[in-house]
Amino acid sequence: MDYVNLGKTGLQVSRLCLGCMTYGTPKWRAWVLDEETARPFFKQALDAGINFFDTADMYSLGVSEQVTGRALHDFAQRDQIVLATKVYHPMSDRPNDGGLSRKHIFDSIDASLRRLGTDYVDLYQIHRWDKSTPIEETLAALNDVVKAGKARYIGASSMFAWQFAKALFTADAHGWTRFVAMQNHYNLVYREEEREMNPLCRDQGVGLIPWSPLARGFLAGNRTRDKQGETTRSQTDDFAHSMYYHESDFQIVDRVTELAQKRGVSNVQIALAWMLRKPMVAAPIIGASKPQHIPDAVAALNVALSDDELNYLEAPYQPHPILGHS
Repeated sequence: MDYVNLGKTGLQVSRLCLGCMTYGTPKWRAWVLDEETARPFFKQALDAGINFFDTADMYSLGVSEQVTGRALHDFAQRDQIVLATKVYHPMSDRPNDGGLSRKHIFDSIDASLRRLGTDYVDLYQIHRWDKSTPIEETLAALNDVVKAGKARYIGASSMFAWQFAKALFTADAHGWTRFVAMQNHYNLVYREEEREMNPLCRDQGVGLIPWSPLARGFLAGNRTRDKQGETTRSQTDDFAHSMYYHESDFQIVDRVTELAQKRGVSNVQIALAWMLRKPMVAAPIIGASKPQHIPDAVAALNVALSDDELNYLEAPYQPHPILGHS
């Protein structure tokens, strides 16, 4: 396993991050694994050298944090892992149980720490931009969370570049804790982030930890043009159906498959190798629901793509509507 600094911080993270949305309760999503089925994946990830784990309060409405916390407590030393979670999405239909108000952030960090069974998280992220709360209120609250020792660093997730620039400027103007990571929607079939967000992060020294680097499994080459697939997730993931499945997307997958076959590797390895070449990408967030998923992703670290291969993979790309900000 290789390790890199997260942005311009001194925090060292593995070049792959295990995303924990897949672990929790199938009552939340049909494709989610329960705790007993999920635990071996944490052990497998740790054995592979992965030290970076990402979850969120809204995944399985808190159960993912519970499963993640118990597994990492049993299999790892707390000071040897980088644990991340997120806040924003509603946890119920009650007032103040969502968003990025000072009240919800304070309540949510304490609830997340209880579920995770830890005194602090290494990275506390805002899951989306909150249009109803002034960014000054959000940043002041996050600064206080860090000062209280409940989070070591803060990060953000999908939003417009102007919003992220405003947040960085506001934090600097007040001397508040600055975002060090951007968890954005970025992969071979969705590259709109290359227009503004990625260059902004490169300029500001913010590390990228993209979500859905395999386009929710689309780049694995197991989806069909009639929006079907072999897995429960591929058949029921309406979110993915709304984001991908353009003809140009399938053309890119065809090229990924062609290159993978030529190289004698998997589609997953080609898609991740492409991403790992991109500036400021620290650790793509991978999901794992089958035993081969983690070893397959780790093997991508040894796949070096040439500039010609990168250009060949990218050539069919067509612009997409902005996806993933809500």
